[in-house]
Amino acid sequence: MPNRANMKLECNFFTGSARILNQETTMDAIRDLAKETGREDPFYVLDIGDIVQKIKIWRLKMPRVKPFYAVKCNDNQTVLELLAALGTGFDCASKAEIKKILDLGVDRSRIIYAHPCKPASHLRYAAKEDVSLMTFDNETELHKVKAYYPNAQLVLRIRCDAEDSQCPLGIKFGALPEDAGVLLATARALDLNIVGVSFHVGSGCREPSVFQRAIAAARQVFDEAQELGFKPNLLDIGGGFPGTRNNTLDEIAEYVNNSLDEHFPEGCGVKVIAEPGRYVVASAFTLATYVMAKREVCDDNGTFLSAMYYINDGVYGSFNCTLYDHQEVYPVLLEDKGPEESYTPCSIWGPTCDGLDQVVSEAKLPQLACGDWLVWPEMGAYTLVAAGSFNGFPLPSVHVVVPHHTWLYLEEFMGSVVNFKQIDGACVMMGSSENDQQQLHESGSGSSSLTTRWPCSVTTHDSGSLDEQLAHLTVIDVGEM
Repeated sequence: MPNRANMKLECNFFTGSARILNQETTMDAIRDLAKETGREDPFYVLDIGDIVQKIKIWRLKMPRVKPFYAVKCNDNQTVLELLAALGTGFDCASKAEIKKILDLGVDRSRIIYAHPCKPASHLRYAAKEDVSLMTFDNETELHKVKAYYPNAQLVLRIRCDAEDSQCPLGIKFGALPEDAGVLLATARALDLNIVGVSFHVGSGCREPSVFQRAIAAARQVFDEAQELGFKPNLLDIGGGFPGTRNNTLDEIAEYVNNSLDEHFPEGCGVKVIAEPGRYVVASAFTLATYVMAKREVCDDNGTFLSAMYYINDGVYGSFNCTLYDHQEVYPVLLEDKGPEESYTPCSIWGPTCDGLDQVVSEAKLPQLACGDWLVWPEMGAYTLVAAGSFNGFPLPSVHVVVPHHTWLYLEEFMGSVVNFKQIDGACVMMGSSENDQQQLHESGSGSSSLTTRWPCSVTTHDSGSLDEQLAHLTVIDVGEM
């Protein structure tokens, strides 16, 4: 077997190439990228292994709950293609997100249009593409659905808020459970089809027991729907699952599994899904920023007080998460700068001309110079997806890495669908058709100019077989850098 330490990988769920990590870490990859001549723009390193491991852990901890990834959290093409290949579903909130997933070849049955308040044009698009599963939480939406998509499969979103969450959502969406009866009766009068109940306890939930209350409330709404003649068969437990390395699914999974056993026991005919976003991608993305300027703040006597460091990404870019998602970010040094006792007070600012563009108001770091790099872990959720290029500053690029053990899994278990082949020292994916294979041979070495894909529906696995496959992948400590 060839040495894959620096091998470039190109296959259907990697648009472009990816570096295989053997003994190296994500931090090693960042150091190598930062050393490239002329590199000054910010960049991300995306660890595919982190996402594969998250999906494995999810299926081990909550085997009855199928994840429908929340595209809004991070719509990076590589992420979406990988998840499609792994057989997850997708939570889409707009016409554009639905199209992005359908363009991957994902079967429409793996999509839930999970926005309770939809533009009419988006509803018409969903009807045209036969994406029928969708949420609602008000009477006006029911009349809109009747007008534009009367055959939709409707999921009533109820409100059940966590007492503590990073981003509360109940203030905007979700019908109170006691008001569900009126909406169900309206749907019955309009001859619409209610197929399930959903809820969202709040993004970044910090009260695991809320899932117990929410599932119990959903059971009551199920019963009301059945009394009106509906036959609901879907429970969507929404999002709120933690994605950082210092959190686990264990406590939430215990509440979810116990509550499902009590209210929706196995064999009752109800399919259970969820809409994880930050859980899947938060820790998979690491951002590297460049110190482009420095200013020292002194008192009237010229005594140093603090430093102001200006980096090449800010709140108008990736760090919009500090404003919109209430994230707390922290920098890590790319290179050792001495003992912490020598660190001095500082603040960190983005590159734009706006005084609002402050990334960290107070920190302690060693004395940095222009050209030094700061690394920001766990920057995958609600960052790049909402970033802009205000003042003309570029968005960060994304570089993909794949741990060797993850590559072996992908090669072994996706190899029955994708024909991996070694060409001129690079590992590439051969298309399923003879024409695809001929194109790849003619391209020379499998460069990123050729992207070969296959319909993701072909790679759909039943949950049992995929769980068995994922079980062969050893869980490692993703916190190691």
